[in-house]
Amino acid sequence: MGYAVLHELRAPEVLGALERLQLGTRRRLAGQLVGGHRSTRYGSSLDFADFREYQPGDDYRRIDHLALARFDQLLIRLYDAEDDLTVRLVVDTSASMSTDDKLQRAAELAGALGFVALTRRDRVELHVPGSPPLRCSGRNGIAELFGRLEALTAGGVGSLATTASEVLGRQRGPGMTVVCSDLLEIDWDTALGRFPARGAELVVLHVLGGGELDPPELGDVDLVDVETGERVAQTLTPGHLDDYRTRLDEWLDEVDFSCRRLGAGYALVDTRVPLRTVLLGGLRRAEVMS
Repeated sequence: MGYAVLHELRAPEVLGALERLQLGTRRRLAGQLVGGHRSTRYGSSLDFADFREYQPGDDYRRIDHLALARFDQLLIRLYDAEDDLTVRLVVDTSASMSTDDKLQRAAELAGALGFVALTRRDRVELHVPGSPPLRCSGRNGIAELFGRLEALTAGGVGSLATTASEVLGRQRGPGMTVVCSDLLEIDWDTALGRFPARGAELVVLHVLGGGELDPPELGDVDLVDVETGERVAQTLTPGHLDDYRTRLDEWLDEVDFSCRRLGAGYALVDTRVPLRTVLLGGLRRAEVMS
């Protein structure tokens, strides 16, 4: 089934571009360390948030002298705090991810987002079905994260729904959960519905290959379910392919609607598109990174 090798992600020009980005968050966050994301609290960033009356013990350097001159009131300026973020990366390693380089692309996406988070002093957790989670923080954690991703193989035990329950059981605070999967499970919608629990922000990176997005006209074939091994003899005519594309579009619309209903970010990722284009184009347009 092969291993996910991160050669393209490790390229200096790709890492250099990623280092100038940060993860996009849709809501204010509250972490434990000083990081690079807006918080629910007030702090010492450069972004003005509000005024309040001066109280004994306040930093006199925050007194707004223009307000004092105009209103004859001692008011201090409040600024947004910047907090760290716990980023939970969930990578699907089911058998269906072995086709069309889907596991490779899922690992690259998780590695890229993890790299951005770790360089921004966020904490990162890697969750893989059937395996204990990896937790790392700071730049020193990048090598360990990449190493674990490169050791992944498709065909492992477990499911997204089970992994969602495990993530919820270990979750500390809201943070962000990023799911990298082809969603080719019967209960994919149930699994996604569990991830935003406890106020977590959810991002779904829907990884599909050319064989699924644009299948060729093959004539008489045996279709094999990579998850169960079941074989079905079929003649793929142009009419069959038209029906397939119609059902594919309906399913993609359903996934997109489910993500919007959950308040989740969503991006369809085609494995045929170069990684750099996906990272610096598609994910930025989907506001996963900024």
